[in-house]
Amino acid sequence: MPRAVDGTRRKDRRKNILKQAKGYWGRRSKLFRTAKDAVAKADLYAYRDRRTKKREFRALWISRISAALTDHDINYSRFMHGLDKAGIEINRKALSNMAIEDPAAFTSIVNTAKNALK
Repeated sequence: MPRAVDGTRRKDRRKNILKQAKGYWGRRSKLFRTAKDAVAKADLYAYRDRRTKKREFRALWISRISAALTDHDINYSRFMHGLDKAGIEINRKALSNMAIEDPAAFTSIVNTAKNALK
């Protein structure tokens, strides 16, 4: 029995990989072998960076909060300790947005944290 080389499974798999590589530069979007490598690498980056994104956003929120606290004469770690002592449970994303969009509310939270530290 002759060996089947042009099977539909093979074509479908190749078509799927080339479809995923659409928009890649040069040979990476046209030739199966290079496209396969490029798609595998892209999948690795996507998997890795979904986790990295969480770290980077947390660092961004912390730096924004820290920058907003410079006007209030308190550093980030003392502020977070004050919030913990005051029993205020609010996440860093919300604090960061509050510091940018509603400075008055942020100031009141800072004052509450300062009072809890005394």
